[in-house]
Amino acid sequence: MQTIDNQVENKKKIKTYDQKEWIKENLSYKKDSGSWAWILHRITGLALIGYLFLHIYSLSPLTEGKAAFDAKMQQFTTPFFMVLEWFLFAFVLFHALNGIRIVIVDWADGAKYHKPLYRLSWIVGIILFLGMGFLMFSYEIGVLTK
Repeated sequence: MQTIDNQVENKKKIKTYDQKEWIKENLSYKKDSGSWAWILHRITGLALIGYLFLHIYSLSPLTEGKAAFDAKMQQFTTPFFMVLEWFLFAFVLFHALNGIRIVIVDWADGAKYHKPLYRLSWIVGIILFLGMGFLMFSYEIGVLTK
């Protein structure tokens, strides 16, 4: 049986955390490019999994015939869905470019170059994102003819 002194000593060994302080400390932690890459990679991955389920659901009118499917697909040609599709491209693009960066860092001894690779992936990603936006919306704004 433990004495009161032993119980007090054991409690001192157990480190307790104040939840509010822990949250404040972790939210105020200065994140560098590697931390943001990790966070955004997880967020885009989860968003793409969510999109996968939504995509499968949106194909369900195929079981109801061509007319039902065409009616459903007509909804996805509105400008609102075109913007959503453009942002879907951004998620896919970031996830893919960051995945390539991760492979280079892990397999090609690129750990010392992870920050320049991160910046390069953002530059390439922004250029491709804007290029895709131009291609997607050029008919809508009248730059290219149908």
